[in-house]
Parts: sequence; structure tokens; C-alpha cells
Amino acid sequence: MAQVISVIQEKGGTGKSTIATNLAGMASKRHKVALIDCDMPQGTSQSWASIRLASKPESMMARTASSYKELVLLVGELEPDYDLIVIDSPPRIAESTKAALILSSLTLIPLGASAAEIWATADLLNTIEAAKAVKGKVDARILWNRFRASTNSAKELSEAVRSELNLKQLNTKIGYRVAYSEALARGMTALEWNDKQAQTEMLLLGSELNQILKTQLWS
Repeated sequence: MAQVISVIQEKGGTGKSTIATNLAGMASKRHKVALIDCDMPQGTSQSWASIRLASKPESMMARTASSYKELVLLVGELEPDYDLIVIDSPPRIAESTKAALILSSLTLIPLGASAAEIWATADLLNTIEAAKAVKGKVDARILWNRFRASTNSAKELSEAVRSELNLKQLNTKIGYRVAYSEALARGMTALEWNDKQAQTEMLLLGSELNQILKTQLWS
């Protein structure tokens, strides 16, 4: 039975697809992985997977879902046969977002150090509560992305997230690095690109997720 991880955020450009593709690609080294792109027609994760699968056709399964009904059916179909399903959700509040929250063992919410992204994330809180009303428990956590720890604004916004959003934050923070976009454009993960800092960040993220989910998917 698969672990299901969704990556959600109302605001576009927060690095959702970067996180989703890296998690799927890293785990696929040793496990059966399915990546579902719900962000259609943009389809960044699907485009990444198409490039990757051209040279590694057996490395993972990549599918798309254009509605919450398609998503629910697809997860139900794939869950018995895969170790990990990663859902790249649409950058807007939609039924697919709520469905992803309900279906997932863990939901990651990429958040950059900007007030606009915090406001957008605040809009997700009602959707998270609606998912809880159906499922009971929803584990949704902030993942700081494109993060510059040394800036005053980052420190201030981190405090604002603690006080305003009341969501758990992962300890791992993903930096603002060209390596992520370069790897994405080539159907690669950060571990396959020549940036040691990006590699270290992704290894730390995988290790933290293993601890949360009590798995060895990213080992």
C-alpha cells in the first residue's frame, strides 16, 4: 500500500513541481513510484516526467488528473501496487486540493519568504479544515522553499507563519538555487545535478520525511 504525499499551494511559482519531482525521482531509485500532475494544462511535473521517462522508461509511472474525481479514481487504482504516490496539486483552491489533502499521508505546502505567499497559504486553511471534517486528521506542513535564512525578512516572516498560520514547519529548508530549475528542465533531480548544497538539502528533506512517515523511501 502506497504512501501518498501531496504538494499544494494556492499561489503559483512557489516551487510545487520542483518539490514533487524531486521527491518522486529520488524515491524511484529503489521503489515503485507514481507521480500525478493535477496542475493541468501547465503540466510542469508531467513535462519533467516525459523527459525523464524518455531515457528511463521503467523508472516510474506518470499520470495526469484534470478533476478531483479523476484524482480519487487514479489514486485508488495505483495505491495497491506502488510504494509512493506524489500528487502535484493545482495552484488554486479547488476540489482537487481538498481531495489531495484527504488522500494523503502527508501534505507539503511550499512557502517562500514573501508576504504574498503567506497570504495565499492563509486561504488554504479553510480547505484544510474542510478536509479534516471528512478525514479527521490531516497532516499538512510548511516547507520553506527558495529560502534565504540570513535575511531579516525571512526571520520576520517565519515568526508570522508561526503566529498566523498555526501549521507545523519542516526543519529542512530549501534554498534559492539555480540547480533546481536546471535539473527540472532536464528531467533530473537535484541529486543528479552538480550542486552539493542542493544535493544536501534534498537528502535532508528525504531523511526528515522518512522520520515523519516511518519509511525508508528516501534512503
